Amino acid sequence: MKKHFISGLILALLLSTFSCKEKIEDKVLTKEIQFTKEGELKIIKATNDSIVAQLDIEIAESDYETQTGLMYRKGMEKNQGMLFLFEKENPISFYMKNTEFPLDIIYINGQMKIVNVHRDAQPFDKSSLPSKAPAKYVLEVNAGMVKQWRLLPGDIISFQRTN
Repeated sequence: MKKHFISGLILALLLSTFSCKEKIEDKVLTKEIQFTKEGELKIIKATNDSIVAQLDIEIAESDYETQTGLMYRKGMEKNQGMLFLFEKENPISFYMKNTEFPLDIIYINGQMKIVNVHRDAQPFDKSSLPSKAPAKYVLEVNAGMVKQWRLLPGDIISFQRTN
């Protein structure tokens, strides 16, 4: 009987060890990425040269920053955005995989003019959201801002780095 008790105890310890290990491995701990101001951006109406928005921007230009973008973040403030910089003007396509909040995606050419927008891109959507013309920059802002600012193709952006 003592032998069965010890065997049962060892078995129980082994099972509890494996089940604890599984729980630890299943749980992924990630630190939320915080917004880092790297520049300031203005959006200007082409029809009357009025400034419709001024944003603090985070700049994505390395391969890692460009591929990650705003993924794995809970959101951002209304006066914030992420500006993607590309070396050459080309057709570009974005998607919302692993992005947790809706965005407006603004495609901008090398002359700093908006070529097209995708409004209200939905979280986690893997659908392709292409530029309709070659773009050199992409600005991501909270969903609804393009409508609020009444942006149209031809409107202009300007930006400067702050660091």
